[in-house]
Amino acid sequence: MSGDFLFQAFVYLAAAVIAVPVAKRLGLGSVLGYLLAGAVIGPYVLGLVGGASGDVMHFAEFGVVMMLFLIGLELQPSLLWRLRLPILGMGSAQVLITAGVVGGVALLLGFPARPSIALGLVFAMSSTAIVLQSLQERGWLKLRGGQAGFSVLLFQDIAVIPMLALMPLLATGVVGGGTEAAHGSHSLLEGLSAWQQTLAVLAAGGAVIVGGRFLSRPVFRFIAGARLPEVFTAFALLLVVGISLLMSLVGLSPALGAFLAGVVLAESEYRHELEGDIEPFKGLLLGLFFLSVGASVDFPFIREHLGLIIAATLGIVTLKISVLLGIARVFQRRWSDAFLFALALSQVGEFAFVLLALATNLGVLTAEWSRGAVAVTALSMMTTPPLLMLLAKWPRRAAAEQNERPMDTIEPEVPGKVILAGFGRMGNIIGRFLQANGVPTTVLDTNTELVEGVRKVGLRAWYGDASRLDMLRAAGAEHAELLIITISDTAKIRAIGDMARKHFPHLKIMARSRKRVDAYELINAGFDHVYRETLGTSIDMGADALHMLGFRAYHARRAALAFRKHNEAAMRDLAKHWGSKNYFELLRAKIEEAENLVRGGASLKDQIDAAWDNESLRDEAAKGTLRR
Repeated sequence: MSGDFLFQAFVYLAAAVIAVPVAKRLGLGSVLGYLLAGAVIGPYVLGLVGGASGDVMHFAEFGVVMMLFLIGLELQPSLLWRLRLPILGMGSAQVLITAGVVGGVALLLGFPARPSIALGLVFAMSSTAIVLQSLQERGWLKLRGGQAGFSVLLFQDIAVIPMLALMPLLATGVVGGGTEAAHGSHSLLEGLSAWQQTLAVLAAGGAVIVGGRFLSRPVFRFIAGARLPEVFTAFALLLVVGISLLMSLVGLSPALGAFLAGVVLAESEYRHELEGDIEPFKGLLLGLFFLSVGASVDFPFIREHLGLIIAATLGIVTLKISVLLGIARVFQRRWSDAFLFALALSQVGEFAFVLLALATNLGVLTAEWSRGAVAVTALSMMTTPPLLMLLAKWPRRAAAEQNERPMDTIEPEVPGKVILAGFGRMGNIIGRFLQANGVPTTVLDTNTELVEGVRKVGLRAWYGDASRLDMLRAAGAEHAELLIITISDTAKIRAIGDMARKHFPHLKIMARSRKRVDAYELINAGFDHVYRETLGTSIDMGADALHMLGFRAYHARRAALAFRKHNEAAMRDLAKHWGSKNYFELLRAKIEEAENLVRGGASLKDQIDAAWDNESLRDEAAKGTLRR
């Protein structure tokens, strides 16, 4: 048994690793690569994976749940409220009109009334996983057409609930346990009256909202206090699994519940850490889901009814495109937005598999009709990536995309010019100084109490480890200009700096060092801007001491500047010789050089003034970058 599991895991992973990069290089997108790879390894081609594909798909659907949770984290409740018109208006229009048209066509083709209604409901759904993944890859999700599609997908997730309730009414016999068939688990609502079921659903939604708003912060603080990243990751997964389980027990869509939880947590200081922890699992499970869909394509059945299946697939896709185009134009979307909206939602969605299984179990559809509908669903999913690829190459679409602004309702937060890693005794002074000068700064720190305090005083702060690539990216490293690292661990400073230079080469990096030896290590590692935490204060105290001993203020200040300039230059020279036999000999020479420099009256006159850095002014004037 374990050998079979390991073999199938190996096959799925190998298929993904081989097919997806090839598909991306050919411009087909990762989704189509997964689908084709799944079809090849499936039971009807190579037969490398077989009877367990249904169980694998049931597990892989959790990737869709995680994707909706992450999308919810990116949407603040106020922004979601502004999307209510497209969600309710366009969403309800799409589901009702598509279901009505498909059901009417089925009636004209000779299907009985109840199966026609069932097929209309099934084919009205679109694939959340395929649409969102494809739009995110191309950067189209934030465009108006992409946001219209996202709004309709949200409504479809809500519409699944009444659809599941309607299926038993279409059955010819006595029916029970519709929710159990749909979700594969026992529902707490069985045997309850309608008003009790409504109260249970409202209570579940309220528990997610109240828990996310009021209970999550102390729990997150407690978990983060352990300072063990794997525990936080485990809690993030526990959170999503728990919400999905709660939604399933009351008959709601797990994906919808996860999305609601994400929206509630969107303003939490732990948002970016949650994103970073869940993102890898989401991507892996989504890939497994697409592979499972590809493997479920019944090629012998399709070959046996080839003309009928192809005609039905093309007919459904064409019909949905026509309906979606009409809806988009009624809601005053431009043609470029309308085509993106229509082509993106033209396939049949993953919930069709759930609805078809339920309809077959209830006797609404025959096994033969259900197999045909499953084949049409899977093939329709494979049409979406090529359609979007053609849309991307359409000259008018490309021109419209260049001139199109993202919807105001989902405008991302303005990224800071500066990312400040660490907000301890140095970081908090730097952060407040930058804020006082109007410089947008994003703070990352792993001290939960510190992060909460920073947010209370108006700085943008997030709980997260800056040594993680996903955290730097979430903090806006791609758009920032400067990374300031003020944590005390030199090894971690090097890790953060090395990763930032590799993935964000445009970033200028400033690093703190606690002592001279740490500064040597960072300089030799290639850090150009290294600051010893006690140097400035020590020199300031020395200058004040001279003044208290009777030296003129300007003399003390110039002596301090001269000493600092020489000390910093000497540190870089000495760093090259740290650990060598002649290091201390060179160190004595530098000390004597500093003494001669500071004591020499003529040398002091050549040093720059405290307020006017003449050298940098001349450089800026020569480069034409002098600021007034």
